[in-house]
Amino acid sequence: MKKIILIVSMIFTISAGQAQDAGGLWKTLADVTYKTKFDKMLGIDVNLPVFGKQVKVLDGKEITVKGYIIPMEGYKGQEYFVLSQFPYNMCFFCGGAGPETVMEVYAKSPIKYTTKMVTLKGKLLLNDDDANKLMYMLTEAVLVPVK
Repeated sequence: MKKIILIVSMIFTISAGQAQDAGGLWKTLADVTYKTKFDKMLGIDVNLPVFGKQVKVLDGKEITVKGYIIPMEGYKGQEYFVLSQFPYNMCFFCGGAGPETVMEVYAKSPIKYTTKMVTLKGKLLLNDDDANKLMYMLTEAVLVPVK
């Protein structure tokens, strides 16, 4: 049993930086539970993520992820936006999905808004302590051209 777990872990680690289908990486990112903690600044209890093992190994690693742009400042090219596993009308902010299906994106250069699925590459950072930010952040992000 230990050998099987080790082999699966090695395969997962090797493929972490490679492109995955839209559901593949997002499925992995769904490996999260929550703990309740009182936030002094907000003055209320907040739910903070507790990441599973498969998610923790991705922290700080370069990943490639597919998703939909949820603009934060209009529909022009922007360096900061949210990437969603689901289209705009089904995303977390519309009540159709959970918080594990979105990530904040900090792009190296502006990325033009589109309603079509995009592929981004960047460094994944995990956030388990700031209730004012999303739990996943993609930094140094670049748009991967469609082949």
